[in-house]
Amino acid sequence: MSGKESCVTEMDIQGAFPAQTVLVVDDTPGNIDVLSGALRSSYRVKAALNGERALAIASSDPMPDIILLDVMMPDMDGYEVLRRLRANPMTAPIPVIFVTALSDESDEYKGLELGAVDYIAKPITPSIVRARVRTHLALHQQNRELERKVQERTEELQRTRLEIIRRLGRAAEFRDNETGLHVIRMSHYSRLLVEAVSSSSDWADLVFNAAPMHDVGKIGIPDQILLKPGPLSPAEWEIMRTHPVIGGQIIGDDPSHLMRLSRVIAENHHERWDGQGYPHGLRGNDIPQAARIVALADVLDALTTERPYKKAWPLERAVDHIRQMRGIHFDPLLVDVLTDLLPEVLKIMRLYQDHPAPFRPHELL
Repeated sequence: MSGKESCVTEMDIQGAFPAQTVLVVDDTPGNIDVLSGALRSSYRVKAALNGERALAIASSDPMPDIILLDVMMPDMDGYEVLRRLRANPMTAPIPVIFVTALSDESDEYKGLELGAVDYIAKPITPSIVRARVRTHLALHQQNRELERKVQERTEELQRTRLEIIRRLGRAAEFRDNETGLHVIRMSHYSRLLVEAVSSSSDWADLVFNAAPMHDVGKIGIPDQILLKPGPLSPAEWEIMRTHPVIGGQIIGDDPSHLMRLSRVIAENHHERWDGQGYPHGLRGNDIPQAARIVALADVLDALTTERPYKKAWPLERAVDHIRQMRGIHFDPLLVDVLTDLLPEVLKIMRLYQDHPAPFRPHELL
């Protein structure tokens, strides 16, 4: 390299194998020449004379696969460059090897504490530099492949868990002579309500995916009670009112956020704002918000769809009834929010209308 000014912008040296890129950062052009000479036969080499330029190159497309970073540089030393690299989610995964004349053990420890993967002392030995770069690129590639596989497996497990929840929710509806579209509609209504009262899209997704499990406890109610065409006796009502507790027992104590929220909803969606609900007689804000949301969504769909014991109510009539139960059965804030969501509610009702023919158990397969 002819002089310092020629390195103010990146140096891009095409080697025989340009697939992987090494960024060399040093304020001395001669040091860059030595490192580039050791690497250019196997890698694409980029270079920067200062920290600001190094950060710009590191975050550009394509990003370097590994960085060789000097410590003692003016304006911004290598330690600060590494801090900024690690603070940026885009550049944080890039492996960094410090290449420096600092030989004190405390200097090496500081660099490794900040997240450097290795430490090479000056003057460098080309064969050692090549070996270290090759090793850390291989490790980095292995880590990325492992992360990809873990991510794929995690997504697969999540999809499986969601599918099990939906199937259990539909199974509960089949036991109650309802269609699987009930849990779809009320899940969408629930998400609408969450999005109106919270800015957390993650929580909205959790409620949406947990809501289908609200009545899973009906699986444990005897057929002669659950399917009885006429009114239930007081003793039968007592048994029917156990389905929230049964639902909690079916879901169990799984530590995942989704399953924990599913249990909260299953156990509390029949509580009422005035404390006259079941199974615990909770009142007002003592009822978990997710359960209050699902309770409103559940009743809204029950009123506006046909059941064996009733015709479907028009949406206006259902909303009028819900308004009358504001502060009695339902959270007043949620009732007010629902009024503003009626156009979206109507879209969901039309999109997920009940199938003209009854569902059959084989459709669960």
